Amino acid sequence: MPVTDPTHRFSTRVENYIRFRPGYPPAVLDLLRAECGLTPATCVADIASGTGIFTRMLLHNGNQVFAVEPNQEMRQAAERLLASYPKLTSVNATAEATTLPDRSVDLVTAAQAAHWFDHARARREFARILKPGGWVVLLWNERSTDATSFLRAYEQLLLRYGTDYQQVRHEHTTDTIDAFFQPAPCRKKVFAMTQEFDYASLEGRLLSSSYAPLPGHPNHTPMLDELRGIFVAHASDGKALMPYHTRVYYGQLT
Repeated sequence: MPVTDPTHRFSTRVENYIRFRPGYPPAVLDLLRAECGLTPATCVADIASGTGIFTRMLLHNGNQVFAVEPNQEMRQAAERLLASYPKLTSVNATAEATTLPDRSVDLVTAAQAAHWFDHARARREFARILKPGGWVVLLWNERSTDATSFLRAYEQLLLRYGTDYQQVRHEHTTDTIDAFFQPAPCRKKVFAMTQEFDYASLEGRLLSSSYAPLPGHPNHTPMLDELRGIFVAHASDGKALMPYHTRVYYGQLT
């Protein structure tokens, strides 16, 4: 059975998540500099920060970052991986109750995460912790599902073996994200990005997903057998390409 509590869904997938999940295009930070006033002095709350993939980009930019993550295994991994950054503060809390002080941050970000939130409660919390004039940025890497024969076969594998793939796809949230920012407008920007996999990294990418059956599940071995066949059939020079659209939604809350 899939784990229904989103704060625990990735507890057994941390190492694969660290090694095989995609990052985000540097152009995202360029956008935030141009549109949201991001500078190294900006104080950021990175919500549901996970293993720190987006957090690292903000820290490297020089920002003070409160990495808010309720999952112990993912939070501890981020603390280990980002230990060299003195401006990191790791926070054991949720999007709906961050524990941060009122009006304490300039920017709230959530990367590959807001589809797990209670939107009404998270919106109230973000409005509480933001300074006047602060911004909220929600972003996702959206995997292409039908641009090539490989991507179509991979999508069918997920539909066939994923424990609750159709129910938890983040596209269900991004379809209604305008409502999160209303009555203020929501601005949108899309960037292209591609991951390249050999077979081992493609398997790790699949197993990093919360809906992929793990060892011990009856569908685990059949799923990997089919994945191997897909790779053999569609890889070129031992590599398979997975393109993404990085979708960024940003605005101010009123």
